[in-house]
Formats: sequence, C-alpha cells, structure tokens
Amino acid sequence: MLNAWHLPVAPFVQTRNDKLYVTLWLAGDEQPSRVVLRCEKDNEETSVTMTRQKKAPYDGVVAWSGAIDLTSGQPRRRYSFKLLWLDRQRWFTPQGFAQIPPARLEQFAFDAPDEGPQWVQDQVFYQIFPDRFARSQPRKDGQDQIYYHHAAKREIILRDWDEPLTGEAGGSTFYGGDLDGISEKLPYLKKLGVTALYLNPVFTAPSVHKYDTQDYRHVDAQFGGDHALLRLRKNTQQQGMRLVLDGVFNHSGDTHPWFDRHQADEAGACNNPHSPWRDFYSFSEEGRALDWLGYSSLPKLDYRSESLVDEIYQGEDSVVRHWLREPWGMDGWRLDVVHMLGEEGGAKNNLLHVTGITKAAKETRADAYILGEHFGDARQWLQVDAEDAAMNYRGFTFPVWGFLANTDISCDPQHIDAQTCMTWMNEYRASLSHQQQLRMFNQLDSHDTARFKSVLGKDVARLPLAVVWLYCWPGVPCVYYGDEVGLDGHNDPFCRKPFPWHKRDQDLALLALYQRLGKLRRQSRALRQGGCKVVYAEGDIAVFVRVYQNERVLVAINRGEATKLTLPWSPLLEDKTWSQLEGEAVFNEREMTLPAVCMAVWRSM
Repeated sequence: MLNAWHLPVAPFVQTRNDKLYVTLWLAGDEQPSRVVLRCEKDNEETSVTMTRQKKAPYDGVVAWSGAIDLTSGQPRRRYSFKLLWLDRQRWFTPQGFAQIPPARLEQFAFDAPDEGPQWVQDQVFYQIFPDRFARSQPRKDGQDQIYYHHAAKREIILRDWDEPLTGEAGGSTFYGGDLDGISEKLPYLKKLGVTALYLNPVFTAPSVHKYDTQDYRHVDAQFGGDHALLRLRKNTQQQGMRLVLDGVFNHSGDTHPWFDRHQADEAGACNNPHSPWRDFYSFSEEGRALDWLGYSSLPKLDYRSESLVDEIYQGEDSVVRHWLREPWGMDGWRLDVVHMLGEEGGAKNNLLHVTGITKAAKETRADAYILGEHFGDARQWLQVDAEDAAMNYRGFTFPVWGFLANTDISCDPQHIDAQTCMTWMNEYRASLSHQQQLRMFNQLDSHDTARFKSVLGKDVARLPLAVVWLYCWPGVPCVYYGDEVGLDGHNDPFCRKPFPWHKRDQDLALLALYQRLGKLRRQSRALRQGGCKVVYAEGDIAVFVRVYQNERVLVAINRGEATKLTLPWSPLLEDKTWSQLEGEAVFNEREMTLPAVCMAVWRSM
C-alpha cells in the first residue's frame, strides 16, 4: 500500500531565490517511477518534473522535490502531484489519492506572495455584543434615555444588569453595556489570551442590536458616543489588541435620514419620490420599498446608485474608508450578510460591490481585515479574493455541531461519525489557499445562533472537546462573549444574555481551559501557521496533527466510550518526544488510550 504526505508548509514547501520548492513524501510498496508536479502559469496548466532525493527524511520514506517559478504567474499557486508507473497513473491532492486529474479548485494552494493581512493568523478574537458585555459607571449624557422604538411599536425597556432576560421585546430591551465598559474589562480579556476584538454594530440605531443603522458616521450615544470609541481604540492599542467593526451595508434602518419612514425630515426617500436619496433604495411599482427578508424596518440599499457606492465605499470619505483612517484607525470590517448585498433589491452584481468594498479598504489601510458573514458556502467570494476570510460556519461550526451535538443549524437531527465530519471539514478548506485557511474565522456560536453549551443539551460534557477544537483547528479562533465562563442560551434573544461578572455565576474550570489554550496558541507557531493532517477518524474519535517545521501539536477528540486505538504509521509523528498539555489520555508509540468523552493535546518540538 502506498501512502503520501504533503502540507503547504515547511518542511514541505520553502520559498528561496524566486522559487517555491515543493516536496512530496511517499512510503510503501509500488513506488512510482516518475512524479510530476502539476502547477499553473497564468491559469495555464504546466508540468514540472520532480527529482527523487538521495537522502530520505525517514527510514522507508522517499522524498520527491520540484520547483515552481515565482517570477511570473498569479500569486495563488495551485498544484497537485501526478504519480506515474509504466502502465498507469495516480494523482495526489489534499483529499488523498485519485485516479483522475483533480479539478482546479481541488488542489493544494499556496499564496506567494501572500498579500492578505499578515497579522490575522496570530490572533485570538473575542466577539462582543456591546449592550450585554459590561456597563460603565458613572453613566454619561445620552445613555439610559427612554424613547419610542417604532419597529417594536413600544418604548424601549431598561433593565438592571442582574435582571433575567425574557423573550419580551428582544430588540428593544437594554441592559446598558457600553464601550467604556469594554475598556474597563480589557485586563480581563488580556488574561484570557484575547488579542483582537470584533464588535457587533456600534453606530447610531434604535434597536439594541444596531443592525438597523440610523447614522453610519457616529457611534450610538447609548454606547458612549464617538469619544467612547476613541477611548476604546486607544486602550486596545495600548494593550496590543486589534479592533474590527461590524459593517451593515446590505440595508439601512428605516429611521436613517436617507429613508426616514417616520418623517423626522420630509426629504427621506420613503415618503418623498423626489428625495435626493430615492435611488439609494429599490421600490416596487406601487411605491413600496423593498426590504431585507421581510423586515420593513430594514430597507435594502440599492447599489445601482453611484451616489450610494461613493457614500458607502468608493468615495474618498466613504464610510468604509472613514473608520479605517485616523483618529479611528480600525483594523478591519466584518461585513454583515454581505452575500445578499447588491442591486435592484437583491444581490445583482454582488461580487462587483463586495470586491469594491475590499479594494477601498485596502487602499485606505493595506493590512485591513475584510471578513464576510456567510452561513452558506463562502468559497466563491474567497477564491476570487473578494474577502480575506469568512465567518467559518460551513467549514467549522456546522460540522462540529453535527459531530458533537448531533444537530444542524436548523436544530434538525444530524448524526455523523468522525470520518464524515473530518471529510466535510477537509473538503471545505481544500480549495482555499493555506494562508486563507489560517485567516478563516472559527466560532462555536455567535449572536445569531444558540450558545453551543445549550445546543449540546444533555451532552454538555462534550463542551471542552469543542473548545480545544476551536483553538487547534486551522483558522483564527473567536470566542463569543461569555462562552468562556459557561454562559448558556438558546436562539435570539437568549443567546444575548448579560455577561455574568460574579464569580459565583461562572464556570471557573472552563475559564481556566480557555486561558491555557490562549497561552498555548500564543506559544505555538504550528497552531497559528501550521498545516493540518487528519491521522485518524473513525466512529467517535478524530485525531489530527498541526505541523510547522519541526513542531507538532497532536489533538485527539473522543465523544464516546473509553477506548484504545493504534494510529496509522506516519512520518509526521515519528522520532518525537511528546509533552501532554491537556487531557488524561495516554499516547505512546502510536498507541493511544482515551477515556470516555475526552480531549487531549500533545506538543513536540
């Protein structure tokens, strides 16, 4: 039986003298007589003859090497391996061996040069829903004022921090969390290992969630206003933390002066056919504004309008550019429902405008991180670099839910074994370049889903397994506020409970696990930059290894009963001295003993 190993990281790839040197390891019987590196030059297939190396990296392993010229061609270097015998051929790709040539997007991909934001892969993100994280004292002008919320047809509700959250008026209930509250808690986040913040919308809007923007140019007074964001930006910079904002550019709120449903000014597009902003929106023949998914308070923006394009992203003082410039200096944008953004009340010319947003951001700040929200397949945006990365629901969250919680995002039953889960995760990331994989935004849950702790239900003992997975799988981990102390909650609004700051209400053992994993990730280049190889996936057990140069991090996940297993032989695990960092499993010379419902992490340098 022939086995092969290749990952698009050192020691398998090296950049030297304008060439990308690529190495394939083979072991087993029936070695090929020739190996050809299939690559591309300006999208045209080309073949490079590989050379069998005289020195074997390990006993029984044959190494073949070839070089890709980097002086021309597209930066995304896609390649695969063609193995040849006298009477047949086989191909090797990220999905293993195949009898037929792989499709273009089924090959290894490595960006050389890598023009994406280099800082992202080294972060641990933390997502904050501002009203529910921390409340500063004393209160400032503009905070805690009662007003009429038109969308809910009632006045807003103000609650004390420790009052239970109910299902009543979810979008109109405020607990008073604000940006100065976040500033006060930065030492806590620093101890947690957090290095970057993603904030749900902070701009002026009538709802608690702020996805119904009333003013893209100012921070909501309830959150402390513009000066509170400036203070937070300064404080995060002092702590060495990055800060990413939420850009809601698919729709505005119906109270925005451009639309002005409730006629604060008669110039708004909703009631004035001659409004200067009428073409910012789409209207039916009957004059009804087209909205987002039936929410009349969220009228869709229409990017047929050149004026809107200039206002949102293209113009020199566009919204996208404004917040990336000093004195704000934000590090990037998370783009809300960006796959739906477009023209004529739908997603027409979507890629054109998403690419335009990213281009404008990069022109303003070269290392800006542009992150798209996609519950579905995000790869068509990523493969053309319309975004740097996506919220990795499809490639991380959903398979982890399916494997550990036996459910999908619709709360329908989904029973998958380890092999199915790992195939799902590997297939999803295979068409992305290695660097894109490292920048994917991995979460167990978010403000748009139930908390993973609640999703697990009676299987809550599996929660630490998921946390380890989050920190160790390729991509940048993001912790949804409160997850680290065991905050629970089903779908909106219950996934948006106030943070429980009293230690008596916190799971301190879980918090300690998050802190240790944050420290480990900071210490490990393999976790931040390494390739990933699944070494075992059967039944209830998944084992994978992260690889960077000589460093290895081995991760085992067992959702089921206690068991013993023998890992397949792999040169990636040979001649290593392993230090156990998490869990009570035992690993010795390919033999692994796993307790019931456990995770384990080992590291070797």
